Amino acid sequence: MVLHPLSFLVQAVLLAEALALGTLPDFLPCELQPHGVVNCNWLFLKSVPRFSAAAPHGNVTSLSLLSNRIHHLHNSDFIHLPNLRHLNLKWNCPPTGLSPMHFPCHMTIEPKTFLAVPTLEDLNLSYNGITAVPALPSSLVTLTLSHTNILVLDSTSLAGLHALRFLFIDGNCYYKNPCSGALEVAPGALLGLSNLTHLSLKYNNLTTVPRGLPPSLEYLLLSYNHIFKLEPRDLANLTALRVLDVGGNCRRCDHARNPCVECLNKTLQLHPDTFSHLSHLEGLVLKDSSLHTLEPRWFRGLENLTVLDLSENFLYDCITKTRVFQGLARLRKLNLSFNYCKGVSFAHLHLASSFRYLTSLQELNMNGIFFRSLSENTLKPLAHLPLLQTLNLQMNFINQAQLSIFGAFPSLSFVDLSGNRISGAPVLVKALEEADDENRVWLGPEDLAPAPLGNPKSERFMPSCKHFPFTLDLSGNNLVTVQSEMFTSLSRLQCLILSHNCIAQAVNGSQFQPLTSLRVLDLSHNKLDLYHGRSFTELPQLMALDLSYNSQPFGMQGIGHNLSFVSRLHKLQYLSLAHNGINSRVNLQLCSSSLWALDFSGNTVSSMWAEGDLYLHFFQGLKSLRWLDLSQNRLHTLLPRNLDSLPRNLTLLRLRDNYLAFFNWSSLALLPNLLALDLAGNQLKALTNGTLPNGTRLQRLDVSSNSITFVAPGFFALATELRELNLSDNILRTVESSWFGTLAGSLRVLDVSANPLHCTCGAAFVDFLLEVQHAVPGLSNRVKCGSPRQLQGRSIFTQDLRLCLDEALSWDCFGLSLLVVALGLVVPVLQHLCGWDLWYCFHLGLTWLPRRGPRGAQPLPYDVFVVFDKAQSAVADWVYHELRVQLEERRGRQALRLCLEERDWVPGKTLFENLWASIYGSRKTLFVLAHTDRVSGLLRTSFLLAQQCLLEDRKDIVVLVILSPNAHRSRYVRLRQRLCHQSVLFWPQQPRGQGSFWAQLGTALTRDNRHFYNRNFCRGPAAE
Repeated sequence: MVLHPLSFLVQAVLLAEALALGTLPDFLPCELQPHGVVNCNWLFLKSVPRFSAAAPHGNVTSLSLLSNRIHHLHNSDFIHLPNLRHLNLKWNCPPTGLSPMHFPCHMTIEPKTFLAVPTLEDLNLSYNGITAVPALPSSLVTLTLSHTNILVLDSTSLAGLHALRFLFIDGNCYYKNPCSGALEVAPGALLGLSNLTHLSLKYNNLTTVPRGLPPSLEYLLLSYNHIFKLEPRDLANLTALRVLDVGGNCRRCDHARNPCVECLNKTLQLHPDTFSHLSHLEGLVLKDSSLHTLEPRWFRGLENLTVLDLSENFLYDCITKTRVFQGLARLRKLNLSFNYCKGVSFAHLHLASSFRYLTSLQELNMNGIFFRSLSENTLKPLAHLPLLQTLNLQMNFINQAQLSIFGAFPSLSFVDLSGNRISGAPVLVKALEEADDENRVWLGPEDLAPAPLGNPKSERFMPSCKHFPFTLDLSGNNLVTVQSEMFTSLSRLQCLILSHNCIAQAVNGSQFQPLTSLRVLDLSHNKLDLYHGRSFTELPQLMALDLSYNSQPFGMQGIGHNLSFVSRLHKLQYLSLAHNGINSRVNLQLCSSSLWALDFSGNTVSSMWAEGDLYLHFFQGLKSLRWLDLSQNRLHTLLPRNLDSLPRNLTLLRLRDNYLAFFNWSSLALLPNLLALDLAGNQLKALTNGTLPNGTRLQRLDVSSNSITFVAPGFFALATELRELNLSDNILRTVESSWFGTLAGSLRVLDVSANPLHCTCGAAFVDFLLEVQHAVPGLSNRVKCGSPRQLQGRSIFTQDLRLCLDEALSWDCFGLSLLVVALGLVVPVLQHLCGWDLWYCFHLGLTWLPRRGPRGAQPLPYDVFVVFDKAQSAVADWVYHELRVQLEERRGRQALRLCLEERDWVPGKTLFENLWASIYGSRKTLFVLAHTDRVSGLLRTSFLLAQQCLLEDRKDIVVLVILSPNAHRSRYVRLRQRLCHQSVLFWPQQPRGQGSFWAQLGTALTRDNRHFYNRNFCRGPAAE
């Protein structure tokens, strides 16, 4: 059944009236979000939706139509939104190069589309196939035209936009959105934008800085163009500039991650006075500019510079000698990453002494410079910088690191040494300190390949190191053992990350002795041997310990593991033992009076609890435990005694991604303080077995991604404190108010998305969901029908009213309408063509009658022997392609068996023998003639044998088909027409008569000719 539904809005309104539903969502099919935001993203809309008259249009301040299929914007599309300020039309009609399938697309915008919205302040038209700037209201403050086909900007393009402050025109001409040349910005084209402060023209193949830019500019972004040279006149009138980005104009292609064109000049050419007049400049980006040296004159007059990006250049030698930083006392952030020498790793790196003048420096990035030793002399100029907080030294191939040097930095809060090759405490000898700086190791391609990324961590309870005053990240190195000497002078360190190393030692309580203030220790993704009972006891302040993904020791058969150290860590609050495969040979009970959260996911508690009472009380010694994660523990059942053995103070219990097909809900009374229960990703089929117990304090329940098809009435009614319920991604066909009782109005979140709801007209769930629509996320577009088939995958509000009729009444109306239509059509036709139609139907019915022959007669091998002149190609073609097809292939069960000379005659027999067998072996002989005045040869012989059969057996078996009705008819034909009219047939000249011809021929070939003889002339050859 193919539906042609009414418009969406009309359906929704009529449906509400017909079914007496509650108030529909105001902005179907979109979703109203806080602060007047209407979200229409990813709805595959082909036009701007028209909202109902009852919707509060005046409250809409922001409309997002991101990633739809709107190719035409009309003058009246937004006129009904009088207070619209923000409009997002991104990704509706992308240019050919940016389209996922590279389909061409052009967006049409009528002249008054945006002029009809005088309050519009923010317009995003990026990623659309527009070639010119449309007419825009003067109220516009932010305009985004990035990744479009606009290639020309002149004085008329943006005329009248005096309030415009932010203009983004990026990516209109580059390798992903190719064009024949470059973006053309006419001189002075933007000069009329007197309030413009932010201008971005990145990725446009520009070769020079556009002339005549407005002097009000504060941010100018020109990166990744082809501007190879900068002179003072390029930025002459931009004295208010605060941020300038000219990076990527003369690229370092050996480090490029996308198509790269080598710089013709080998380096970005900067005039010494290019920036000298930019006294307000605070941020300067010169990244990826192939710079080999830094000239102090470039930065003359930049006393207010706070951010400088010099990454991806060739400054590996310059940073050891330069004096350029002497005049940058206000610099706060400096990026020197990936200034390596191609294919070379230096033994040492000594920063230039001018770094000590950066007294305001807060963050220094030195990733990817490639030096193997980190010692006191490496960062000596930085040691006394009073404000330095962040130091990034990732991916430098460092294998010897003197970590104690960071203890001398007064304000250091984060040091990132991840992704290096540190393997342990360095061998600090004087010879190493005085080694030649030019000692190099040449690197092969395999050394420069990016390291594989670690698996994303699952959602955990562990606190983030961002909240602690001093963090050291040593993840992704080659550490095999940890020695206390590594952390000398780091007593104030509070967070240490050692994940993704190869640490395989048995920690015994001596490895971290200097770290007396350490509060967070991450040892995940290693191979730690937890054998000693005093592990980590040297850390008196330890609050969080991550031992997840240390599964190798736990997988060794016959090896025991000691977790008693947990009871000796008196300030430990967070512990992760996740994904270690723990199933046996551990302490019978975990004990701690301080532990607050335990992540035990990815182990095998099912095996532990299957050992009788051996591990039944494994978690019971955790007196203060509030959060417990038992996800992915292969649990098939969860008995009441298992829940009874858990700590009574639990407020959060996660049981995600197990194999639970049954849950005893009444056993939740054993956890009186439980506030949140997560059972997502299990195999629950129904929420039955009683209800949530009376008096439970449960506030959040997640049973998503199960196979729930049924919920018992009143199941949630007794959980009076329940506020968040997730029923998404199940197999529910309805949502009933009887499940909740009086609780429904108290729910803050009721997620029923991704369920195959049955959208019949009697479905009460629509009325119920409308009553609690404030709590249902994505009600307008994420709650969809699963049946009937016509509505599958559509919003529950797109029901067609033709599916909303009473079934009995529908059948009655259908029968009555069918009768009326039939009578209205049949009666006039019968009146006009009564004789012909009745005659045709009569003969058509005769062809369906079963063929009957004389009793006891032997069946003949053929029904019809077809005789024709093979020399006449037209006749032969008609026989093989018309006659044979109609009689043998298109009659179904009534198909006739034809005997054709070239197909069925037996080779080796004489012509007369085959002819005799064909005539006497067939019930009828059919003569196909083009004319009747000249008959000879095989036709004549066949006719004589057929006549002999008439004389001998008194059977008339002759049927004539004449293909040319206008040809001269012989006396025999005329006589036969008189005696047996229906055995002489003429091929019709009009195609509409062919159906009647084949019906007559079928009758003539299947019935005895005696039935066709005219009784006025004779009784027939077979009359008795």
